[in-house]
Amino acid sequence: MTNQVSAGNKAISRTRVVLSQVLACLALDFLLIGLGMSISFVTMVLPEVLDAPEGLSITKKQASWFGSIAFLCQPIGSIFSGPLLDYFGRKKALFLVNIPHLIAWLLMYYAWNVPSLFIGNALLGIGTGIMEAPSITYVGEVSDPSVRGILTTMTNGFTSTGMFMAYLLGTVLHWRQAALVALTVPIATMLLVLFVPETPIWLLSKGRQKEALRSLCRLRGWAKPEDVKEEFDELVNYNDAIHQCVVCAKEGKEDLRPCEHDRANVFKKFFLKIRHVFLVKETMRPFVLVMAYFFFHTMSGMIPVRPNMVNVCKALGMKYDSKAIVVLVGAVFIVMNLLSAAIVKLIGKRKLVLGSLFATACCSYSISIYAGIQLPATVFSYEVHTFPEQKEFLPVVLFMLLVCFSSLGIPWVLLSEVFPFRSRGMATSLAAAFSYIIFFLSSKTNYNFESTFHISGTFAIYATLGLVGTVYLYFFLPETESKTLAEIEAYYKGDRKIFADDFLINSFRKKQNDSRERANLC
Repeated sequence: MTNQVSAGNKAISRTRVVLSQVLACLALDFLLIGLGMSISFVTMVLPEVLDAPEGLSITKKQASWFGSIAFLCQPIGSIFSGPLLDYFGRKKALFLVNIPHLIAWLLMYYAWNVPSLFIGNALLGIGTGIMEAPSITYVGEVSDPSVRGILTTMTNGFTSTGMFMAYLLGTVLHWRQAALVALTVPIATMLLVLFVPETPIWLLSKGRQKEALRSLCRLRGWAKPEDVKEEFDELVNYNDAIHQCVVCAKEGKEDLRPCEHDRANVFKKFFLKIRHVFLVKETMRPFVLVMAYFFFHTMSGMIPVRPNMVNVCKALGMKYDSKAIVVLVGAVFIVMNLLSAAIVKLIGKRKLVLGSLFATACCSYSISIYAGIQLPATVFSYEVHTFPEQKEFLPVVLFMLLVCFSSLGIPWVLLSEVFPFRSRGMATSLAAAFSYIIFFLSSKTNYNFESTFHISGTFAIYATLGLVGTVYLYFFLPETESKTLAEIEAYYKGDRKIFADDFLINSFRKKQNDSRERANLC
């Protein structure tokens, strides 16, 4: 994509091209605000209902489940998001995924006992799981390579905006009234979805070429068909290639549709899709890499403590009001996500991922050392009466640094671009499902880690996992910034085992190749 696209005798400015894609993502942005609110709302509810003297009250063991049950239910939604995405399309999926959240917010507002509170939180988790694949896929498919990195990174900013709004609402309103306010976000999203275009590649996959061309023209600055002819032809060729029968292609047969595999029953078709579309290296290689990144990013320190963050701030003996600190955390997330969107084009995704994960691990180690020196062994963030009376400024600084570097992580951005179109819906939904299982395990085990190893030992474990992840990703994470989706697919389809590319790794490769050449000569 050049900086300007000609429209007859008049050039379409780059600003206009980018603006068309930004507007197309507007409904998605509102969807992500709702997603951020849903994953953070429990943080403000939990301290209000934990051993509450009146109204709804839960025990500390129930609290550990309440803080993690949404993550446990999110894979259920993720399983349905792939078929929903492929059958209805990206646009309709963006509309339908709001329905569970509409019900969930109403149920949270009217929650009359502990089971209804848990069910409302579980529905928020299911809705979030359904949202992930459509939101991730849409932004990846409507944007051109030159702005995809910025637009996908910006999605983190809108999710953080939702988190900030949840924290702020929980501070100024009772959590029931806050749930009612949150109800307006999915309603606004459903209205905005009516005005966004469907993605060109999905329309082509359904044989709707004229609609796909109109959509591409709109997404490239409301251009004329002749101005996007080159890009559209590439999309058509790519669509033709990916819709050949993959089994026939592997067997060296001509692509004659319908073939015997098209006439197979639904169970055989599903088995063939798993074997020849999902269990292939261009899907499995990025799948394993992304899941490893999700694991190390999640376990590096911030996400496990997020549901109980208000009490963790109190347990660390922070100087200021813990709810105000949590609101500040939401604001910092927004600022740092915007910063990551600004610098990703300059330094690339690889350096951003490695730098943020390493710095996050260092911050977790710092909190571990502070907790080991300053906090008594009796301090337990799930028991209010154990909190220290002395308030310090240093833990505020250390915790905010942890928030800053953790929020620069971009696992969802990588998820939006690494899978081939054939398996994108299935692979994205499964990756989202597994990521939520990781989130659940991290949140649920935080209670067990802290009760066994104290706050100091818990953060030491998180820091160690962050450092291990940094080393792993250094060797295996490639740079995908400014690469087309087809180029990324071809990259993973190749024969390379280590995809990373920098001076040290290339020197190591060169030594290996020289050794092989000398061995062959001998």
